[in-house]
Amino acid sequence: MAQVHDHGGGVRSLQVPIPDNPLGSTLVYVVDTDRGPVLIDTGWDDPASWDALTEGLTACGTSVGEIHGVVITHHHPDHHGLSGQVREASGAWLAMHAADTAIVRRARSTRPDRWLAYMAAKLASAGAPEEHLAPLRAARPRNVPGLTPALPDREIVPGELLALAGRRLRAIWTPGHTPGHVCLHLEEEHPARLPGHGRLFSGDHLLPGITPHIGLYEDPDDTTLPDPLGDYLDSLERIGRLGPAEVLPAHQHTFTEAASRVRELLDHHEERLSGLLALLSVPLTTWQVAERMEWNRPWAQIPFTSRNIAVSEAEAHLRRLVKLGRAEAMTGSDPLRYVAV
Repeated sequence: MAQVHDHGGGVRSLQVPIPDNPLGSTLVYVVDTDRGPVLIDTGWDDPASWDALTEGLTACGTSVGEIHGVVITHHHPDHHGLSGQVREASGAWLAMHAADTAIVRRARSTRPDRWLAYMAAKLASAGAPEEHLAPLRAARPRNVPGLTPALPDREIVPGELLALAGRRLRAIWTPGHTPGHVCLHLEEEHPARLPGHGRLFSGDHLLPGITPHIGLYEDPDDTTLPDPLGDYLDSLERIGRLGPAEVLPAHQHTFTEAASRVRELLDHHEERLSGLLALLSVPLTTWQVAERMEWNRPWAQIPFTSRNIAVSEAEAHLRRLVKLGRAEAMTGSDPLRYVAV
């Protein structure tokens, strides 16, 4: 049975399952417009997810063939995965921020063997032990069918209203979780007349009970060092000042009191940065920092792929400390170590 919820004012949500993932599902939103329904995100590229999406659209009184457009909050596969199939079935346009479109282009054009070599080198420089690097070095490069992301054909321009006939949906650039993550502000009175300024489709930027992953999305050909955590914290503060009446996130459930949730997340990251600074009383590699950070389970129980993600998040926090002048990278150390200053 399709899980559909009517949020009023021509907005509904569908639960689209994510296979083998503790998040469970992505909330795909259906927004009525004068030219037909528009989706905000699409869900994971999987047969069961596709069935849930199409059945949900039927329960909404429409069909995938009637979709007019798709707005992608960010490029992750649980949000963008089914976009290509939706476009093939309907002729809908796809819109995404240029920074995430660049990542999609890179994913489509880079050979798997190059990614494996880059990941192994990156983890080695972070201080990963040989037993972790060995599977990457021994892996046989292959393309995974069904996981080639669709290229969007429209660009989401921050600050501008999207071309949704009869609606006022404004794009807000909120980098951090990904470089091109966007929230979408529906600048219309709340159907239940809740106090505040419209409704916010928050993607993964602002969730009611989860702190989104803040990692690195680097181009192997680009030597610049971005500060994704700094970007995320700045974006959070802007969303907190917006004051939406209700937040419609991509996971879990809708909620009000956006400003207080923003404050919780800002405090969480400040506590985490302070904890890392205490660890850096002695020089540590990124891997050593990740081993000592608090996760949702002990380090020994974290699977291989999740450890890679954890190391990426640890490095994002270390870069933030360096940018704030609270830590420094020890030039010439191999693997690279960080220490408090």
